[in-house]
Amino acid sequence: MSFLSVNHVTHYYFSKSKATQALKDVSFSVEEGEFVSILGPSGCGKSTLLSLLANIIHPTEGKISLNDQPISTLDDSIGYMLQQDYLFPWKTIMDNVLLGPKIKKTTESSTNEKAERMLEEVGLHKISTSYPDALSGGMRQRVALVRTLITDPEILLLDEPFSALDYVTKLTLEDAVADLLATYKKTTVLVTHDIGEAISMSDRIIIMDTNPGSIKRMYDVPLELRNERPFNVRRHPKYQRIFDKVWNELNTKSIIPTSSKIVGDQHG
Repeated sequence: MSFLSVNHVTHYYFSKSKATQALKDVSFSVEEGEFVSILGPSGCGKSTLLSLLANIIHPTEGKISLNDQPISTLDDSIGYMLQQDYLFPWKTIMDNVLLGPKIKKTTESSTNEKAERMLEEVGLHKISTSYPDALSGGMRQRVALVRTLITDPEILLLDEPFSALDYVTKLTLEDAVADLLATYKKTTVLVTHDIGEAISMSDRIIIMDTNPGSIKRMYDVPLELRNERPFNVRRHPKYQRIFDKVWNELNTKSIIPTSSKIVGDQHG
């Protein structure tokens, strides 16, 4: 039994005059502790798929389950980190981090200790009494990640969380996020437009096709790359070869039926 299962999911958006198909017959699974990236062109349904996994919307057809339970019944098990940090400017960093536990009324002394420890793990333990306006974009995203993880979700969904950052900050944050996710052994699904980011952070990459959105191909990232930190992956001899394969896949029109799935290149 897979940890996360997406089974024959199709989704339409309806208006008064028409129905627009965003996804067609999407099926895949994610194992516990695995990091999977979803990559594809604009309009391929990546964000729709992430919204379905987050239980923000419900599929028109098909089923999504987590630990063999319908994901629609498991809101507390899902952590969702967006492109923007959405920190409250009038709250301190610690108050922003503790927002989830306070809403759930699970705050206790050990929660504060955990928050302090997690902030320290991302290099922010000295700024817990500061306010968001005093932080850089990368620091704010680290706070947003800690805020998401403090409630201990079973699965973490990342919607292009590094896209608004400059390149140097982005690379630094990728390492910090990878370290934190490894420490807490979180199952993660990342939506991204960045091929390098997908390769450097993932165990597996799902490439999507468009019109309507469907799975075009899946790549397993070689084990020797998975064991490296993201920055070092980009310098690995195999990195460019995998990058070129994914690039060509994204820029080649699919000649297979959109409902087909290919598991390819198990060893990179």
